Amino acid sequence: MARNRKATEQKILKAVGSLLARGGFRTFGINAVARQARVDKVLIYRYFGGMPDLLRAYAEAGTYWPTIDEVAGGDPERLRGNPLHETVATLLCNFARAIRRRPVTLEILAWESIERNELAKVLEKVREDFSKNLSRLFVAGQDVTEGELAAVVSLLTAGINYLAVRSRKVGRYGDVNIRSEEGWQRLEAAILMICERCIGSREAA
Repeated sequence: MARNRKATEQKILKAVGSLLARGGFRTFGINAVARQARVDKVLIYRYFGGMPDLLRAYAEAGTYWPTIDEVAGGDPERLRGNPLHETVATLLCNFARAIRRRPVTLEILAWESIERNELAKVLEKVREDFSKNLSRLFVAGQDVTEGELAAVVSLLTAGINYLAVRSRKVGRYGDVNIRSEEGWQRLEAAILMICERCIGSREAA
């Protein structure tokens, strides 16, 4: 019985991602999810509650957004022992790789840029909590101005998200091939350079 429930939950969560990627938030609802998953909508309410709880479960399942362990390279303790600028650069580069492995997420992020409603805010809140937890684990207590660091990380994260979403439709951005591994290696090198200059210089001081 528990196995059947788990399988049904996975079908429902997969349906959530498929629907959001295909049509965004305007046509998204319990009935649409039930049809996509081929389950009775009563099961959705029973297993997940209402729409906000269903979206939150989808966002936290690990298929929509990377986990902390994933962006930490599977070894958060080792990463915490590195200089802060190296830690931040590693987290950002791992995040870029993780987000690029999630084509459904890229489609949803594209929809979020043109649609804004309460359901979109649920996914946004999960992403914000993820960022706060990363900061708490890897930045808290470091001898660096938290506001300045947050600004640098926000700028770089926004760039990663934008270029990853853009790569769905466009092959190049400026002189960088954003559909190739070589292009993203160049971007990762730039991330490291920025972190060294903006964060590493403060550590040295």
